[in-house]
Amino acid sequence: MRRTLDIALKDLSQILRDRKLVAMMVLMPIAFTVFFGFVFSGTGGQADPRLPVGVIDRDEGVIGRALLELLQISDAVRPVVLDDSSAEEAGEQVRDDKLAAAIVVPHGFSQERWDGRDSTLTLIVDENSAAGVSASGAVQSTANRLLGAMATAGFSAHVYEATRPFESNTARQTYLEDGFALAVEAWQDPPFRLAVEVATAEVGSQEGDSFSQASPGLIVQFTIWGLIMSATGMVVERQRGAMQRLLTTAVRKWQIIAGHALGIFLVTLAQTLVLLLFGQLVLGVDYMRQPLASLLVATALVLWVVSVGMLIGAISRHEHHVVMWSLIAMFLFTGLGGAWFPLETTSPAFAAIGRLMPTYYAMVGFQNVILRGLGMSSVLQPVGILLAFAALFFALAVWRFRYE
Repeated sequence: MRRTLDIALKDLSQILRDRKLVAMMVLMPIAFTVFFGFVFSGTGGQADPRLPVGVIDRDEGVIGRALLELLQISDAVRPVVLDDSSAEEAGEQVRDDKLAAAIVVPHGFSQERWDGRDSTLTLIVDENSAAGVSASGAVQSTANRLLGAMATAGFSAHVYEATRPFESNTARQTYLEDGFALAVEAWQDPPFRLAVEVATAEVGSQEGDSFSQASPGLIVQFTIWGLIMSATGMVVERQRGAMQRLLTTAVRKWQIIAGHALGIFLVTLAQTLVLLLFGQLVLGVDYMRQPLASLLVATALVLWVVSVGMLIGAISRHEHHVVMWSLIAMFLFTGLGGAWFPLETTSPAFAAIGRLMPTYYAMVGFQNVILRGLGMSSVLQPVGILLAFAALFFALAVWRFRYE
């Protein structure tokens, strides 16, 4: 561990002595973020960023209509009404990523629920998809609201009936449906929602929407830009013979890789946190809506990028090789992974390839927080995938490492 820390501290001191490099790491990403934010704001604004969820209402009762109303006010998903004949196609649209999920309300669902009988809503979702997991959580939250509204109406009817029996079953049913409608209305416009809307009103503006793509996208891009810095140190040490001198010590290959990775990780994470704060305080991108979730995504992103940098350093013989491989990686991962533009605006084939990129999961994690208003659970899958990629690239770096 001491040898690893010594290598990390040595790299940190070398980087921090270069004031021009440190300034470029902060000022250049900020300048590009502002520039691209204004470019995006001039294109007429961003489309609805919420995840599309198909709704097939076979019941056409009060509960199915209430489900649609609650989904319409969701910050995370937007309902796409499908007719009954589209039920079979809904599964294909979910598999093709045209829909994040689809929900089917069966025939007689409302009446069965009022009669106290079991009835099940069907949710079609790809649980291996980050969008599917996010949509599933939002739909389940909405379903819980419906159950709560029904329970409220049932309790109210029970209390009323204890003091004045209903004249008929029809009267009781009418009372239940009226109480249910009032409870759903309360969910749609709760008294505590006003403060939240005022606090985030600036983010919802056209300018805020443009920066909510540009800010996380440029964070991802310039984090990957750090690949050059990550790999160059290893190549320079190999060229100057410093690596060969390490053969005379007991230091292991993984300790050398870990030491270089730790130093670059701390610098790159500091850069990323500065860009997050700039986005929050200056651009109005609400990373602090869920600060721990944003920090977790940023940390996983940096770990993955540093691991890629270590692999590039391990396979490169000269500094120009580092530049070549780093630029290829940056343009490949950012261009395909949705950092420059939303994958929803691209063709299905392009989007399918983009969802294989680690950068896609970093964007999903950030935008689940800043656009969809989701919590910590919504970033766990993207973070897990980024960490898996980090472990893979780190293992490859150790395997391909050579002292000479």
